[in-house]
Amino acid sequence: MDGAKHSAHSGERAGLQTRERNEPEGMSCCTWVLWFFSILFIACTFPITIWFCFKTVAEYERAILFRVGRLLPGGPKGPGLFFIIPCIDEIRVVDLRTLSFDVPPQEILSKDSVTVTVDAVVYFRVQDPTMAVINVENYKRSTELLAATTLRNVLGTKTLAEVLSHREEISNTLQSLLDEATDPWGVKVERVEIKDVRLPRQMQRAMAAEAEASREARAKVIAAEGEQNASRALKEAADIIAESPNALQLRYLQTLNSISAEKNSTIIFPLPVDLLTGFMNKK
Repeated sequence: MDGAKHSAHSGERAGLQTRERNEPEGMSCCTWVLWFFSILFIACTFPITIWFCFKTVAEYERAILFRVGRLLPGGPKGPGLFFIIPCIDEIRVVDLRTLSFDVPPQEILSKDSVTVTVDAVVYFRVQDPTMAVINVENYKRSTELLAATTLRNVLGTKTLAEVLSHREEISNTLQSLLDEATDPWGVKVERVEIKDVRLPRQMQRAMAAEAEASREARAKVIAAEGEQNASRALKEAADIIAESPNALQLRYLQTLNSISAEKNSTIIFPLPVDLLTGFMNKK
């Protein structure tokens, strides 16, 4: 689809350039008179006026030349030096470098009825200087206004969660829509980036409380799982000790060792239960 659209737009540009070339190069009588007297004036005041007949444009610029208000065939001029007739020619210089602008903060009502403030930055360049001059009065200002309205329209179809988590996808959608809309102006939108998404204070507090509650719930789940694992380990240890009396005696000795390691001034040794059992049996 993109290739078909590009081919169609390229065909439109080619048709425009073809019409420019096919226009009769013959000028009207008034234009002929102005052209003749302009050349005569240049010749009579040579070499003073010759300095005004040459213009230069930089490598990153192109000049659109109008003669008596009509676009001259041959396409944009430049880069470098070219000849004009000062009295009847007018030039419009277009910058071909990538430009950028900030989209002012836009208050947007999301799909789930939440008001958010969003701003963005757009990077674009002129790819057809002739169309940028002829088809739109101010291509940069028009692109800025279009970017603001497109941002509101696109984000109005998204929920708050989508706006916060799918920024890259939304940026790509904005870039595609803007590039398609500005193509008749000879403008290429290269990139759109969402800079910031600001929420109302009440919504920020609600989201913070929700996040804190979620963290507390996860902490309780983790603590419960830890207690469950500890209880299971204690049960297994108790089963092992119950099956082997020697294990109980070993545990008794380990307990005495741990008590002595604490460097207490007073140590009380518990009387083993098996000694009491033997003593009671003798009685």
